[in-house]
Amino acid sequence: MLTPQQIRAARGLLNWSQRELAEASGVALQSIKNIETGKTDPRLSTATALRHTLESKGVIFIDQNGGGPGVRLRGR
Repeated sequence: MLTPQQIRAARGLLNWSQRELAEASGVALQSIKNIETGKTDPRLSTATALRHTLESKGVIFIDQNGGGPGVRLRGR
């Protein structure tokens, strides 16, 4: 499951705005804002779209890294 913190961190690694993630993923900007602030939980289809978009740009989601879930960029 993606956490709001992972999504924000992944955007940070890519230097993407919420708008850029919305455009790349096809997810509404307001939905991304609500998910990242914890106002709503993403639907499975929304979480999948966000994850696939970010992974396609080199983000690796880590379920547990000793201190909780995290993200990193694939080595290039």
